[in-house]
Amino acid sequence: MVVLDPAAIGRMSCNPAIGGLAKGQLVREVDALGGEMALVTDATGIQFRMLNTSKGPAVRSPRAQCDRDAYNHAMVARVLAYAGLTVVAGEAVAVLARAGGAAVAGVELRDGSTLQAPAVVLTTGTFLGGRLFAGTWEQPGGRYSEAPAARISESLRSFGIRLGRHKTGTPPRLHRDSIDTAQLELQPGDEPPQPFSFRTHKLVVEQMPCWLTRTTAATHAIIRANAHHSPMFQGRIQGVGPRYCPSVEDKVVRFAEQESHPIFLEPEGRNSHEVYPNGVSTSLPAEVQLQFLRTIPGLEQVEMLRPGYAVEYDYVLTDQIRGDLQIASLRGLFAAGQINGTSGYEEAAGQGLVAGLNAARFARELEPVVLDRATAYLGVMVDDLCRVNPTEPYRMFTSRAEFRLLLRSDNADRRLTPLGERLGLVGKEQADAVRVKEQRIAAARKWLDLQRREGKTLTEWLRRPEVTTADLLQWDAQLAAMGLLPPELAEVEAEVKYAGYIDRQAMEVDRLRRMEERRIPTSFDYAVIPGLSNEARARLLQRRPLTLGEASRIAGVRQADVQLLLVVLSR
Repeated sequence: MVVLDPAAIGRMSCNPAIGGLAKGQLVREVDALGGEMALVTDATGIQFRMLNTSKGPAVRSPRAQCDRDAYNHAMVARVLAYAGLTVVAGEAVAVLARAGGAAVAGVELRDGSTLQAPAVVLTTGTFLGGRLFAGTWEQPGGRYSEAPAARISESLRSFGIRLGRHKTGTPPRLHRDSIDTAQLELQPGDEPPQPFSFRTHKLVVEQMPCWLTRTTAATHAIIRANAHHSPMFQGRIQGVGPRYCPSVEDKVVRFAEQESHPIFLEPEGRNSHEVYPNGVSTSLPAEVQLQFLRTIPGLEQVEMLRPGYAVEYDYVLTDQIRGDLQIASLRGLFAAGQINGTSGYEEAAGQGLVAGLNAARFARELEPVVLDRATAYLGVMVDDLCRVNPTEPYRMFTSRAEFRLLLRSDNADRRLTPLGERLGLVGKEQADAVRVKEQRIAAARKWLDLQRREGKTLTEWLRRPEVTTADLLQWDAQLAAMGLLPPELAEVEAEVKYAGYIDRQAMEVDRLRRMEERRIPTSFDYAVIPGLSNEARARLLQRRPLTLGEASRIAGVRQADVQLLLVVLSR
């Protein structure tokens, strides 16, 4: 693992929180496949909440506020202690290719040394050609006070890999003692807190509160009067920012009819004086930032520890990326995270797992693993990226998943841990725990089918909107004696109440799987297919899709082209 600074592994560039709507599902899936993010979140979290609890189980998502420094230190310790992994401090400046330039040979470091490898994974974050902006201030950087990876972009371009520019930003950091929380709305965590990781049996944590405040008419007036000082409005930033996390000046100008915007004040740690004002990302001059902050209730006397800034960086146009996260034009080169046009720690972690797994399999000359849209949010995300170049940083939402009733946050372990065990990602202890959970849920489902009350089975009772598993536990002592944990009871309830919808989605999944399982050989000759459109042939040759399902979702490939492919593959 080559990193600019080993002490920065797991350093949170922006909000010190993990999870959120759909992002929580991604973290649970990474956990189910043996990843570390959820475990470290449980170990360093300071507030835990389950979002969307008033809605159905398909859209409920866990979120945790973390201690920024503790998360960083815990992740550094885990990575540096990992058996078989060598961490190298340095900057990768070029990708090396074998003779002919069609396959990776390794990387070159800034000091002129080289590392040979049959597969390379690029996880560049916001450092790839990164530049920082705030007012007239501008300098190269991947994040505050950290240098960018400046040279590797040119190396990628030399292989004909097309790059774009994206932009993101971060808010100023505030001194906790200068905030008047007495006039703010308290935002407590859930009691009892629910663990993020399936491997954490119980959380014992003293939770810290967050607070809610809002911008005012005075805030908006100052921002409008100074918007021309923003490098975004001056045209100095060319990259497109995230639609769902815009800067505060963007919100004020674009949504002029809004009288106020919410701001969540989130502590950055137990022993930290820093507070993260979620909702005021900005690249206005520092003096303007302090001026508008002091017009916000609770912040009238606030002290700013560090101004907010924007960061612009390079990413790979994703029509060049295959379903295994390999860059199609250079065999053995994989990419994960912001370099693939995404935003967020959670999206990056999920891609890192997929790309790392497939890079290892590539090095061993094994078939790639491509998760489909019905198996995981990870599959939805990768498939979305491969189909369309994101015009803005991609963010995961539950609405992107057609089969979200099947892809709930509570069943990620049952969906993915058996696969992780087969692939060598998951140990026996974790896999055995999921097998036991599966058996307990199956036994409970069978019991509900057999037991009757007033002429109806307990399953039929549970289908009623007003009846919950809590009612069943009171009615049936044997069910209570089975000792199902609260998350397991929640899964039983979801599966019973939504059985009809789940069965309907399962039929759609079968149709999708038949397409996904039809593999396309990497050496397939598209020139021999008569009637294939020229655009489809060019796109298919460029991307070399791994399956018929992936081919069907490439822009420019028509349904008629897919049918022709199917006929030839069947022969």
